[in-house]
Amino acid sequence: MTTAREKFSSQADPQLLAKLRQVAESEGRQFQSILEEALIEYLERHQKQRPRSHVLEAFGMSMQEFDELYKNLAK
Repeated sequence: MTTAREKFSSQADPQLLAKLRQVAESEGRQFQSILEEALIEYLERHQKQRPRSHVLEAFGMSMQEFDELYKNLAK
């Protein structure tokens, strides 16, 4: 299933765009998919005002691994 796309035009620092293109090339992805992912992450950070899922996942793993240490530090 294909999602409809809308073309838009903008401007950005040439070095920033070059870095994005390098990431896309190194990951074997299209530039637009890297840009779309960055936009999604930006909106998640600024609209929801809650940690992103990978942050919560890392926190949960930390709690499992260091539970005893955290309890001792809280004393």
